[in-house]
Amino acid sequence: MAIISSKKQPPEPNGQPKQQRESTKASSQENILQPEAAIDEQGKPEESIRPQRFADYLGQKDLKDVLEIAIKAAKSRGEVLDHLLLYGPPGLGKTTMAMILASEMGVNYKITSAPALERPRDIVGLLVNLKPGDILFIDEIHRLSRMTEEILYPAMEDYRLDITIGKGTSARIRSLPLVKFTLVGATTRVGALTSPLRDRFGLVQKLRFYEVDELSKIVLRSSQLLQTNVTENGATEIARRSRGTPRIANRLLKRVRDYAEVKKLTEINESVASEALQLFQVDPCGLDWTDRKMLSVIIEQFNGGPVGLETIAAATGEDTQTIEEVYEPYLMQIGYLSRTPRGRTATKAAYKHMGFTPPNEQMSLL
Repeated sequence: MAIISSKKQPPEPNGQPKQQRESTKASSQENILQPEAAIDEQGKPEESIRPQRFADYLGQKDLKDVLEIAIKAAKSRGEVLDHLLLYGPPGLGKTTMAMILASEMGVNYKITSAPALERPRDIVGLLVNLKPGDILFIDEIHRLSRMTEEILYPAMEDYRLDITIGKGTSARIRSLPLVKFTLVGATTRVGALTSPLRDRFGLVQKLRFYEVDELSKIVLRSSQLLQTNVTENGATEIARRSRGTPRIANRLLKRVRDYAEVKKLTEINESVASEALQLFQVDPCGLDWTDRKMLSVIIEQFNGGPVGLETIAAATGEDTQTIEEVYEPYLMQIGYLSRTPRGRTATKAAYKHMGFTPPNEQMSLL
């Protein structure tokens, strides 16, 4: 339906026919629909935070040394890279490593996750469309269904697909050849993988937590890409509160950048980073509000423990799975919480961090 204006139309401009104006207008409308990035959308710094080469990938030196040797050996023999399994806590760069491997090998990559591969045809479609040498990255690979995992066995070993056609007595198996590819699996629970799947990976490597100096370099690199002025002391302050995880470090950097922009600050130094992260309730050890709530509940309400997981969940308002999988690992890693057969207990370091006197020192003062 056309919309007709009731206003009086302006006269024709001198020297420009009406048909020419309409064609110019039509061409401008067509240009609007062209799939080209606008000027303010080109070169977004946020798109380049993820490193693309080993030279830009900071930390994980031992892992990089192993993978660089594997890449050079595969290139010298003209073969594909062996299947690789990466495991470790979330946020340490498993997906980034898979993308770097594809870049270093000069091949394409496809990224998916195990929960997305519910039916056999999902994984079959990915495998059939791979090109020689391509990298297939499956995140959370320990969550693969049993049937999907069975399809991967011959695909990983012999580069073939075994498909069953028909049912009952008329059923027959047909094998389809696949191009040689590299499967990169990532998981946070390597123990949940079945032995047949785990043993088919030629390389099994663990990603460790990062040190403060490594995270400081990551923060400084990300700040340059985000066009944010961060001093070395400011980067160290952000790194100290990042729980040894680059993903958290980049997230905190963006929050501090928002704080500095709103406060009209020209640079992010140690004091600015500290004030901003204190506003977001992230203390110098990287503990957030829920971490401190858990420790205070154990210390104040239960005299430091031992206290059961269900009791902690009821007292803090969090579910048991969140406490066990999200909050407890880091508290145990830094030595603030310990698990005993009778329950969870707060350590002396937790008492001192929360501003309480440890029980043994309390008895000595009496």
